[in-house]
Amino acid sequence: MGAHMKTTIDIADSLLSQAKAAAAREGTTLRQLVETGLRAVLQQRAGGPPFILRDASFKGQGLQGGVAEGNWDAVREQVYEGRGAN
Repeated sequence: MGAHMKTTIDIADSLLSQAKAAAAREGTTLRQLVETGLRAVLQQRAGGPPFILRDASFKGQGLQGGVAEGNWDAVREQVYEGRGAN
């Protein structure tokens, strides 16, 4: 590890309490817990831009004839038509 610098940060009381409890449970120091978390966030953000799902929508012709929206019995009949299912 490199040199260390002391600094002051403001942390919400409830978050600080949770962090201290986690550090105690894990047998580590608050400093080590904060450094580990900060490293993880910095590494995650350095990984590149966030994933953006492309628009893969298309313009269809709607439901097939004879199938009303929400009529699952009609949908099931068309799905299994000609496949030997009753």
